[in-house]
Amino acid sequence: MPQKRPDYVELGYSDDFGLTGLTEQLCSPDLPAVDLPAALAVAARLADGSDGEEAVELGEDARRLLDGLLSEEALHTVWLVVVGRIFDPADHGMDTRTWLRAISDLATERLRQNKRSYVPPPVQPVRDEDLCGQVVAEIRGLAAELTGASALPDLVPGLEQVATRADADVGFRLFLRALKACSVRVSKERYDRFLGLGERLGYPVAVVRDGLDVDWPPINTTHRGTTWNFGLSQLAGNAHQDWRADRSRREIHRVADADEPGQSPGTAAAILLEDALRLLESSLSDDTITALWIAVSDAALRSDGRDWLRLVAEVCGERLREVAPAYAPVVPPARMEAADAVLREIQDTAPLVADKAISPRWHPLPATEAMAALGQVAGRVDPDLGFRLFLQVLRVLSVPLTREQYERYEAIGEGFGYGKYHVDEVEYLIEHD
Repeated sequence: MPQKRPDYVELGYSDDFGLTGLTEQLCSPDLPAVDLPAALAVAARLADGSDGEEAVELGEDARRLLDGLLSEEALHTVWLVVVGRIFDPADHGMDTRTWLRAISDLATERLRQNKRSYVPPPVQPVRDEDLCGQVVAEIRGLAAELTGASALPDLVPGLEQVATRADADVGFRLFLRALKACSVRVSKERYDRFLGLGERLGYPVAVVRDGLDVDWPPINTTHRGTTWNFGLSQLAGNAHQDWRADRSRREIHRVADADEPGQSPGTAAAILLEDALRLLESSLSDDTITALWIAVSDAALRSDGRDWLRLVAEVCGERLREVAPAYAPVVPPARMEAADAVLREIQDTAPLVADKAISPRWHPLPATEAMAALGQVAGRVDPDLGFRLFLQVLRVLSVPLTREQYERYEAIGEGFGYGKYHVDEVEYLIEHD
């Protein structure tokens, strides 16, 4: 990061934080009316987070604005908008600088509960020229929309002042809060740039994504937009021995609801649903599908394979109706031209696991049956799905790999368009001389 700013993700943040985290909490529907004592109470609760450690960012943000050469008019306009006009310091006889000093003092007092000698360090503003320029460019790119939505012509100049005169980090976060408070819609391309700036500044994804109105493109399962595992193979990889039938829906939702930052809402569910439908609608026998699920899940939850897939499809449908009601599931044709390469890897591995079993101590499933089921998926249903499930079974059986095998897997994964960390999940199986 520029000027060695802290990585907020490494500090443990998963949501918005600091001054912008405060404005988000003040905008909460749980606080329909906010007076000065209520606003200070919200700030105190925020500062108390993580045993007081969250007071660091809260106080630092306030002091960065106080140390910037910002006019009261700019500070007041920006504050009023980002807090959704729900709390105006002027209504309580104070200007915005006085309010920011109160926040800084409150944060300092909380930190002194942990260390009595605590003295706030000098602020470290982010004034990297390139970063400031990018933030200002994004602000100007939505100037008309922000001005129209807020009805405050001084808002955009005020946000620019924060980014250039005070701090690009706080400036960008306040800009994002303004977009959210004013319900300004942004294009997917602009949203992707926001994610890039957020990553550069070390933000958790939620700082950019949560509450932002994005003009999402339709779900497209052929362009997955993920660097990790996905679909049924991801669900199988999440399986563990504490899975119980009464928790099945929750476990499926963990995958179906887990859209990556760049994915249109509902994409993860659509991909998982596509995998489930491929198997449900296939000519594979019930016994084969049941053996397949036992194998890839390491026997975490034994159930009829097709019944399990119907539950997966049902949960995915719930998610899609919630976030993408216009989406109509369509299972595209499988890329059967890749079947030979996948089948070759499965067949080459089968002799190496002939003496192994899934769940060897309780109702064992011979590895040969698992490999046979994988071969049927790859050869008759979908080589892509078959290969992903094959990689999962390698992990379940702890099959040693050579570097040459792994490189072949990488090539196959690249052909299927997998992200860079997908095949990487089996790299630990490589035997080293």
